[in-house]
Amino acid sequence: MNTRIAIVGGGPGGLTLARILHQGGREVTVLERESSFVYRPQGGSLDIHADSGQIALAKAGLTAEFQRIARHQDQEMRLYDSDGTLRLLDESSEGGRPEVDRGHLRQMLLDSLPQGMVRWNQHVTGVEAQKDGTCDIVFADGNRERYDLVVGADGTWSKVRPAVSASQPEYSGIVFVELGIHDVDRRHPAIAKLVGHGLTFSLGDSMGLMMHRDANALIGFYAAFHGPVDVYAGKTETEIRAELMRKFSGWGGNLTSLIAESDDVVGARGIYWLSPGHRWKHEPGITLIGDAAHVMSPFGGDGANFALQDAGELAEILLQKDWRDQLPVFEEAMATRCEGPAAAANAAILKAFSPDGFTHSFHMMQQLIPNARAFPAKA
Repeated sequence: MNTRIAIVGGGPGGLTLARILHQGGREVTVLERESSFVYRPQGGSLDIHADSGQIALAKAGLTAEFQRIARHQDQEMRLYDSDGTLRLLDESSEGGRPEVDRGHLRQMLLDSLPQGMVRWNQHVTGVEAQKDGTCDIVFADGNRERYDLVVGADGTWSKVRPAVSASQPEYSGIVFVELGIHDVDRRHPAIAKLVGHGLTFSLGDSMGLMMHRDANALIGFYAAFHGPVDVYAGKTETEIRAELMRKFSGWGGNLTSLIAESDDVVGARGIYWLSPGHRWKHEPGITLIGDAAHVMSPFGGDGANFALQDAGELAEILLQKDWRDQLPVFEEAMATRCEGPAAAANAAILKAFSPDGFTHSFHMMQQLIPNARAFPAKA
């Protein structure tokens, strides 16, 4: 009898897993809470690493499709101090981490699946392991469906995780306010030049601005600082801009111009993580991948890449006859692989948003990118 597999969550990890399993002849259903692909903005760019994310996409047979949407030209890096002075510049576009818009990546993966494999508007509230090794999915309307395996690929606030782990994501104390500027090359050439083609940071005063160029001349950026998750709850976009301008009032005008000229205030989100090395006692019929298993700080660029890598490695196991016996081995290997990078990423974001965050980040980036050009501070 064919193994029935349900994947809860239609993000990059879940969709990549579904694609590889479908190619291998497995019966797969993806349950996605959102009502459609256009339900919400998909977010900014991701850098897809040659040694993790790209390997998984190759397993999915999507390398050519990925290369058509990848932006190799957008791999530059810039670091400014809070005065708005450029202090570090890496203009290389030959690295193994090309950028891709989240929406483009997700659309590519959706297009690779047969119609109906992704079921939208599915409100999963939990899962329940059964004595025979299967698992029931429980929906908000009270209905249930039984599968041989349920894979939680449903992110930080996973509805599947509680069935295997009591661990809850911890708030880092740092909030990111996401904003955007459209048609930047034509409308704001000075801002376009400031950001360049890649990822740009400015740090100081335990705060930061993080900017990235996305497709279609969009600059997406985050204003980041210590504060409560709901710091701007109930505020209008105009009020949020005004408060951000006050918060960053001592910074260089070239930097605060991003806030002043922003078209969109997408929203505020806190940075959460699970304890590095998060593990659970294996429960037959249930497993986790991606942020559901090991959510971490974004200061490492590994989150989406690890989700893709998890999907590729899990798919290889599920295509074998003895997959049930191998699931605990997969879970332990995944936890071991992610533990060190998660600890480093969590420490890095706390250090970056500390009183000496700029100095620390400047020296760290010099070590990581030895060919980057350094510039003196403003006299």
